[in-house]
Amino acid sequence: MIRLLGTDDVDVFRQIRMEALSAEPAAFASSTSDWQQMSEDAWRQRLLDDPVFVSFDGGEPVAIMGLLRQRASKMVHRATIIMVYVRKEMRGTGVAGSLLDFVVDYARENGIRQLELTASVENTRAIQFYRNAGFADVGLIPAGVIDGGREIDDLIMVRRIA
Repeated sequence: MIRLLGTDDVDVFRQIRMEALSAEPAAFASSTSDWQQMSEDAWRQRLLDDPVFVSFDGGEPVAIMGLLRQRASKMVHRATIIMVYVRKEMRGTGVAGSLLDFVVDYARENGIRQLELTASVENTRAIQFYRNAGFADVGLIPAGVIDGGREIDDLIMVRRIA
């Protein structure tokens, strides 16, 4: 089951987001400490500001994907996919594809015509997943993140959904 989280789902959001940051720290621009210090109201505000989708297996959250919509009037047709994580034992089961399909449907229904994302060049599995899902490589951000003193490039990917 996949659903859009609401403000009553702060505990679910916190659980899967902190799991993601702990399990795959190199995959995210944020660190666990960035999110640990957030107040309950800040967590709730995140759910109000932008949609967050979670996939559940037996009532347990196992995957997350967020959508960060551009707010400028000439850019509201664009959104960035953020916070993508699938629990290790659920990878390769179709959960990620189903979650992405759900997010794409939501985006289309809400007037979004283009989805964008960045992926670490070191995350070849994610890059291949996105390419298979119709995303095209459109650029590179040199030293997109610095992790443990290492500069790691980010690949910019785009998918038109209109």
